[in-house]
Amino acid sequence: MTTQASSDYAAAALRLSTGALFLAHGWLKVSVFTIPGTVAYFESLGLPGLLAYLTIFAELAGGAALILGVATRLVSLALIPVLLGAVWAHSGFGWTFSSEGGGWEFPLFWAVVQGTVALLGAGAFALRVPALQRSLGQFA
Repeated sequence: MTTQASSDYAAAALRLSTGALFLAHGWLKVSVFTIPGTVAYFESLGLPGLLAYLTIFAELAGGAALILGVATRLVSLALIPVLLGAVWAHSGFGWTFSSEGGGWEFPLFWAVVQGTVALLGAGAFALRVPALQRSLGQFA
């Protein structure tokens, strides 16, 4: 039987792990691919370079917000379009992410996970910001 406490811990584990993954992916774009390299990649896909900056910001800020448990539902929902963009970018490489160029299975799964995090909420060990909770209501 699932208890409220175990659900809160499960939500926290999911929130913390996906937050860490977003930080890792954002930092990868900064430190390994470099910001100019990421911009060039986005432009090679026919996307505006500005979208690369927004994606890096979303991954770094979103990852930090998820780890802290700040506006978890809203942040998770906001990150889904980033992940669906990754599904689109990797769609030509096949299903499995181990394919050359990366497939689209991982970003699609991750988008579903973010939807789950949005439904579950922050769970245990989340930073509660009363003013933010009042203004965002159930999305905080």
